[in-house]
Amino acid sequence: MARLLFTCSHGADDPERATVPFNAACAAAVSGHTVTVVCTSDAVPLGTRGGATDVTAPGMTPVAELVDTLLASGGSIWLCSACTGPRGITDEHLLEGASIVGAATIVEEVAGGATSISLT
Repeated sequence: MARLLFTCSHGADDPERATVPFNAACAAAVSGHTVTVVCTSDAVPLGTRGGATDVTAPGMTPVAELVDTLLASGGSIWLCSACTGPRGITDEHLLEGASIVGAATIVEEVAGGATSISLT
């Protein structure tokens, strides 16, 4: 199975662009792939408790539901450390299955063979 990193840079600012990478990540995770959604910028709250609540694009699955499905399927969420700091997000705010990582972790994962997918 593949190791996949889906990037997401939107949250409540643009629910449709927040939904698409989580939707694709869920499809990959339930198919047995190793999946991580890498959240940057306005997407970092999506990996916190309550951060995806009310992030819903018309006619699409609510992001909170997709986050639950992803994590229940063994996926994970990485939040950009440079983006969490200015927003006051720390480890104590995170969902189980989410973590704050630096750029080096992401680069190491891709250099190690993970495929990075951007849908936004």
